[in-house]
Amino acid sequence: MNNSTITDFFRNILRDLYQNIYHLFGGSLDDQTLTLANIGFKMLTTSIKIIILLVLVGFIYWFLVYLTKTVRKLFGLPHRYARIVRATLRYLWFMTSLLAIMSQIGIRAETVTATAKAATWAGFYYVLWAVSGQMVSGVLKHYELNASIEQLLKNLLLVLILVLAFATVMAKFGFDIFSIVAGLGIAGLAVGWASQSTLANFIAGIVILVEQSFQVGDWIRLGDKEGRVVKISLRATQILDRDNIIIIIPNSAVASSEVVNLTSKKMIRFDVKTRIGLHADITAARSAIIKTLQKDEVVLKHPAPLATVDSIGESGINLIVRFWVAPLSVARIPVIKENINEKIKRALDEAGIEVPYPYMKLIMDDGVDDIKKVILEKPSDII
Repeated sequence: MNNSTITDFFRNILRDLYQNIYHLFGGSLDDQTLTLANIGFKMLTTSIKIIILLVLVGFIYWFLVYLTKTVRKLFGLPHRYARIVRATLRYLWFMTSLLAIMSQIGIRAETVTATAKAATWAGFYYVLWAVSGQMVSGVLKHYELNASIEQLLKNLLLVLILVLAFATVMAKFGFDIFSIVAGLGIAGLAVGWASQSTLANFIAGIVILVEQSFQVGDWIRLGDKEGRVVKISLRATQILDRDNIIIIIPNSAVASSEVVNLTSKKMIRFDVKTRIGLHADITAARSAIIKTLQKDEVVLKHPAPLATVDSIGESGINLIVRFWVAPLSVARIPVIKENINEKIKRALDEAGIEVPYPYMKLIMDDGVDDIKKVILEKPSDII
């Protein structure tokens, strides 16, 4: 390969590049009417036109924004509506500027028209999303539904509107929407089949949020797990137990299990058990126990605590003590019960009431005049 061959190779490349640029700016290779001077003049003319159009569009945008601020102050309109109007004006300014630039740089009229139609539909879907979001918030607020459902519905509406907007915009540029939708449907079926457990958790999460059998902040018992609900997502529910450990439970397991909501009402009742001697005064024991519970700050005064006879055993009278606490105290209920048991023991001791231990009394006759009574203490497991 000699030097002339290499030179011709690069010369051909430069000639092809020149012809492409020449065609780009509207030149004709037949008459060679477009010179470098003409190219520069045309670029300058186009740039000046674009700048004039952008300045004009920008001035109109500024004037409309100023008019919006003036009207809002004059009539005292909420900031929310002003933000929506400014966002709409900003979108119109951007799309008008884009169309102005496209019309001046030689893009075909069909493409500019399709872009304008697509931009109009996109703006319509944006307004639809903003209005639907406000409507969802108003409806959920009226029915006093929680924020999780509101966010879920807004996300579903956003996905639906985005899909419709994408399909409409693509249709304006000549794409076959039915083929795209069919392909997405097949892909969706494949993904759904591969992730059945995820979809089950998702559907269960929607059911939990809609039914509101429990909410964030409630104390629930699920099987052998118990704790405060800290998060309800579409995949799982998180509870915080008394050991400050986060337990993550799939929503499908929550929906198919028995859930006990301990804080769904304004108060909840608990009980502890105690025992007094067979010959002890039940009325005096009850009075001592009730006075002790009435002094406890955690125990509610209304409904009043109760102390009743649960059963009569072989070595004592079994009492059951019932009391009510507020939902905020449920997390500390084991400690509360322990403190109440201790206070009841002290109150019975101060009242002189015996807290018996299991024992057995044997009466033996040895054939003598007197009867010897032998009391044998036995452990509780022989009663």
